[in-house]
Amino acid sequence: MDVFGVMIGLVLLFGVAVMVLAVVGTVKAAKAVGAKIEKHEASARRAVETATLKAKTYTKVGPSAQIASVRLRLRTSLDGTRQVLESGLAQDGQLGESLALLKRLDEHAAELDGELRMLEREPETARIAAKLPELRERAERITHSAETMRWAAQDRMQRFADDELSRLSQECESEAGALRHWDTAGGASSGQAPGASGSAGSAGSAGSGGSGGAAGSAARARLTDGKGRASAEELLGLADPLAKLAQRLRKPSAGPSTGPSAG
Repeated sequence: MDVFGVMIGLVLLFGVAVMVLAVVGTVKAAKAVGAKIEKHEASARRAVETATLKAKTYTKVGPSAQIASVRLRLRTSLDGTRQVLESGLAQDGQLGESLALLKRLDEHAAELDGELRMLEREPETARIAAKLPELRERAERITHSAETMRWAAQDRMQRFADDELSRLSQECESEAGALRHWDTAGGASSGQAPGASGSAGSAGSAGSGGSGGAAGSAARARLTDGKGRASAEELLGLADPLAKLAQRLRKPSAGPSTGPSAG
């Protein structure tokens, strides 16, 4: 009975753990979905506001158009800098510090944008004319800081790309030289050509010497009995006289003599 109760307790604990994990997973998934929705909503709202500011710069005149132009330039500069820094953050971790500075600029820009929106609703033209130069000067400072970071990040990424391209070009040149290995092999073969010709000349000399030796062997063969043993003429010392006699006999005759006729 006690074992049965322990098993039931374990099953209940397992079920409770599964339910807790399911609830936690559901909550996390809901938060992730909510964060994505908020991000897309903020992006969509910002895109709508940017389009509205662009329309105001073309459709309105006077202080309203000037304020819209200042807000649009401030927003465009910060957005462009953020895109550049975020795109290069994966390759260069140092851009994280620049992103931190950009967030601080975003805070000042958001505060300034709120003041500019309040100024848009100001009915007094004199008040707008008095406040707008100051707000424009603050916007210029924020814009200049954002642009400075953007241009520096672009130059940094371009420099890294140039260095990487230079290293890659050197590696490609080395690989191309390794693939053309027959060039060095051909040079080594041509360097050995004179030696080879010398060997050929030695071989030719050896061949001529060998032919002379073969003729001598043939001459010696004629003085033997055909079985490699010395003949009787050689043993008696008559080999040379016999050879000379045979040579005189093989000479062509001079023809009939032309002596004086018998008369």
